[in-house]
Parts: sequence; structure tokens; C-alpha cells
Amino acid sequence: MDIEQVNQLSAAEFIEKLGGIFEDSTWVAEKAEKFRPFSSVQSLFSKMAEIVDQADEHEKLALIRNHPVLGARTKMTRFSQTEQQKAGLQKLTEEEFDRMLKLNKTYMEKFQFPFILAVRGKTKQEIFASIEQRIKNNAEAEIEQAIAEIKKIAYFRLKDIVKEERNLC
Repeated sequence: MDIEQVNQLSAAEFIEKLGGIFEDSTWVAEKAEKFRPFSSVQSLFSKMAEIVDQADEHEKLALIRNHPVLGARTKMTRFSQTEQQKAGLQKLTEEEFDRMLKLNKTYMEKFQFPFILAVRGKTKQEIFASIEQRIKNNAEAEIEQAIAEIKKIAYFRLKDIVKEERNLC
């Protein structure tokens, strides 16, 4: 689908198609829908990112907490499952799985929300290094980083759903 097709969707269809890009947080799509028409995928994403930036702390923490734990063997959205699978997190060795569990537990105990990372294009080793580094952050910095990662994830997902038109001239 392209941006013109997105602009033509009913409000319910818009929310159904785009509500999952911010991990089970349909409120972002619900608010963005009211700003149509969008001139491009980038303008749509920019509005959605602005909505997240303007959210209060409670909404931001809820958004962060809606994300699954990386490497966990739990139920997750189709988007997350595919992203984690491509990063090799669904095929961890027992040693890697135990290491990921320990890192996630340490992170969760410190911040009270799951570690968020846009894993697309990253290796298991890069993911391990990232969580080990970010555990050292303070809570404020980590909330900011988690929101930045969520926006990266959402942008990847949006571009998978809404294709940019190619100018053939």
C-alpha cells in the first residue's frame, strides 16, 4: 500500500493497519489518523513520533512496557517475532539464552521495564553488547533511549507496510 491508499482508509482501517507498529499501542495510530492526509511515509512517521514525544510519562512507560523481552520464549506480536527471529534471538544456544535471561533480569530490576533495541540488522553479539552497555545508564537516559529505539522499530515497521512511491520521471 502507498501513502495515498493510507489516506483513503477509513479511521478503523487506518488503526487496524497501523496500530501495531508501536507494539500494541494503538493510541498512536488513533491520534495520527486525525491528521490525514499525509504527503509521504516520512510525514506520517513524523506525526506519529511527535505524538509519542508529546505523550506523558505514564503513556511512554506503558509504550515501553508493551514491548517483549528480547530473546524470551514468550508470546509476542508478529512484528516482534519476525524481528527477533531475523536477529537470531529465537535460536540462542542454552548458554546464550541463560546470558540473555540474566541480562534482561538485571535490566528489568534496575529500570522496571524491558530492554528495547531496534534489532533489525544487528547480530546477537551487538545485542548483547548493547544491553551490557545500557544497563549502566540512569533511568532518565534509559527511558529516552528506549523511546528512541521504539521510534526506530516503528519506522522500520511502517516502511514495511507503506511503500514510498517511486518517481519514474
